[in-house]
Amino acid sequence: MEQLEDTSEGSKEKPNAKRKTIRVLKNSSSHQLAQTLFLPTIASDFGFYLTQIKISSFLFLTTCWLMKGVKDWCLGMDDVQIMPVSRQRPLMKKPMWIIVLVLFVCMFLICAYIYPPKSSSTCNIFSSKRCRSNADWLTPAPTREYTDDEIASRAVIRHILNTPQILSKNPKIAFMFLTPGSLPFEKLWDNFFQGHEGRFSVFVHASKTKPIHMSRYFVNRNIRSDQVVWGKISMINAERRLLANALQDPDNQRFVLLSDSFKDPGPHGNGRYSQRMLPEVAMKDFRKGAQWFSMKRQHAIIIMADNLYYSKFRTYCQPGFEGKNCIADEHYLPTFFQIVDPGGIANWSVTHVDWSERKWHPKSYRAQDVTYELLKNITSIDVSVHVSSNDKREVQSWPCLWNGIQKPCYLFARKFTPGTLDSDH
Repeated sequence: MEQLEDTSEGSKEKPNAKRKTIRVLKNSSSHQLAQTLFLPTIASDFGFYLTQIKISSFLFLTTCWLMKGVKDWCLGMDDVQIMPVSRQRPLMKKPMWIIVLVLFVCMFLICAYIYPPKSSSTCNIFSSKRCRSNADWLTPAPTREYTDDEIASRAVIRHILNTPQILSKNPKIAFMFLTPGSLPFEKLWDNFFQGHEGRFSVFVHASKTKPIHMSRYFVNRNIRSDQVVWGKISMINAERRLLANALQDPDNQRFVLLSDSFKDPGPHGNGRYSQRMLPEVAMKDFRKGAQWFSMKRQHAIIIMADNLYYSKFRTYCQPGFEGKNCIADEHYLPTFFQIVDPGGIANWSVTHVDWSERKWHPKSYRAQDVTYELLKNITSIDVSVHVSSNDKREVQSWPCLWNGIQKPCYLFARKFTPGTLDSDH
């Protein structure tokens, strides 16, 4: 910041005749000097450091006042000429301005350490150990304000989930069947239910024709049914109808949705989301999964209590809407539980389906395919594997945990042709 000028005229002038002039930058007050040196570094915390600079400048001026040798330089005079002095002057007077500058920098760094900045970048420069504590100073990210309908819906759902479940003296499992007519595997289910009377209940939703039942466990178990169109909200309506009937029995604590003939969800799920679902259903919460489920009573109740999210899917999730293929029964429940109770669900289906052929429909097992090895392999799978539907075909896998313990993932399996019923296995 200082400039030394040689005022000698040619080589004839004697060496001892040389004169040195100290030229101070014009208008270089202590405050401007601090701005020139330090403000570019601390632009992100301008307001914070400006206060520190003022404090440091005050201390700096006080120090300068005490140092008579540099008093005039600190006051910022335009051109101050110092009388020539001998080269043998004391060495301590030469670097006086350097000492003052070092003191100023030291005071600034001490202030920065004692009062660390709120910006994470400058925090790491001056006081890295205090950066973690500064997280409490930062303003939390703004959250979206819920609509009145969302507030009401979340209040009801929260109350249901927080209410302790009433334990039944005779807990049962409700098996709910979606079928267009008669059940081709009714005989197999009859064998499955034998010996467990009083521990389960059966409900059948037949959308096309009234089924003729051969098993005593299915007689008089049909509920009022309506037409079901694959991919549309009518499938969700059928599921809710089954849940409503099953919830009338207070002993039913678990609810399992099963099917014999309905189409399975396809492997492709990209591009189905509609922004018309905003603000209640955001893209980050949009999920896809199989409609076959097993759920507890509290979850069944909040499905029946929901109207807000159900109405969104009823209106904006249907095949062909806005040129997209949104399938309500594949997206409604996974998305709904991701929003209201993400920690209360498992991230896999309880029904095994083989998509290895990468077609629009899963593999169907014929009689010759059903072997002891096949059934053993399905029942021993304890890792859920998902292959993305994009070109990258990314493979994701995670263990199937039941109450924190890794166990087999699947309770049921599809799809088996009616001919497999007579298989020896």
